[in-house]
Amino acid sequence: MQKIHIDIVSDIACPWCAIGYARLEQAIKQLAPEYEFGVQWHAFELNPDHSGEGEPILPALARKYGRSEEEMRATQNQMMSIAKDLGVNFEKLQERLTTNTFDAHRLVKWAGEQGLQTEMKLALFEAYFGRAEDVSDPSVLLSCVENLGLDRSRAEQILKSDEYADVVRADEATYQQAGVSAVPAFIVNGKYLISGAQEPDTLVQAFEEIGGKPE
Repeated sequence: MQKIHIDIVSDIACPWCAIGYARLEQAIKQLAPEYEFGVQWHAFELNPDHSGEGEPILPALARKYGRSEEEMRATQNQMMSIAKDLGVNFEKLQERLTTNTFDAHRLVKWAGEQGLQTEMKLALFEAYFGRAEDVSDPSVLLSCVENLGLDRSRAEQILKSDEYADVVRADEATYQQAGVSAVPAFIVNGKYLISGAQEPDTLVQAFEEIGGKPE
């Protein structure tokens, strides 16, 4: 069976990253008989300088993109509709606050060592987009850890220290230097970049083309 490895560069605060992964899952299911897929998540921060209290998401996005709140609400409504069709919980997408995701990325790295990297990432998406929880809050992060059956006290230890900080920063620097400036970005077999939350059929076609190329 042919192997395809996918490095996913994404942020926990990026709705298109959650949609992009759900679409990727559909593409993987379609190709499962022919290909064996491996997935590795890599950190990216949309809001790296964020500190203090979060701000309601709609005015924050309107200011960031120079659009009206009504336009941002329409865009978010569209995302909610897409997510619902994919079975992804975006119920509180418009009620969330801006947040810093650095500590969440640290825990994703740690969860990866326990073989639960994707599960941790999805739990964080669910917390932020589905329940509008603050994913910079240690209690929210520890709740995600517990729900996955991971060691809460070890996670607490990590959050109180700077463990995995260097790993996350190195990850971010690597992909920024490689030219990734928007997420999600999928790097296939270390060579081919697929940008954005592409439709499953587009991904299937891309993987079949890549799979047919000699190494």
